[in-house]
Amino acid sequence: MPLHATVPVIDVRRLALRDRHPLVFSTFVALAPGASMELLNDLDTDPLHQSFQVALPGKFGWEVLEGGPEVWRVRITRQPGGIRHDGYDAA
Repeated sequence: MPLHATVPVIDVRRLALRDRHPLVFSTFVALAPGASMELLNDLDTDPLHQSFQVALPGKFGWEVLEGGPEVWRVRITRQPGGIRHDGYDAA
């Protein structure tokens, strides 16, 4: 990634639980291949990681930057490959 590129930071800590996963997935799908976003959460991100593994196997990178217990920070990178507009694997 070029040095001048900004990584969007998605802070879901103040959102209702039902709104968190849809926002993260829609933000991820909008990323260009190879681009990353950073997620800030006040809950363990393992369930979200599992959702990504089911919906987008091999289409993302997942790097835990901070693993709780107060804040979870994760860098999610979009890998090259087909992703449909709804966020699911096109293959």
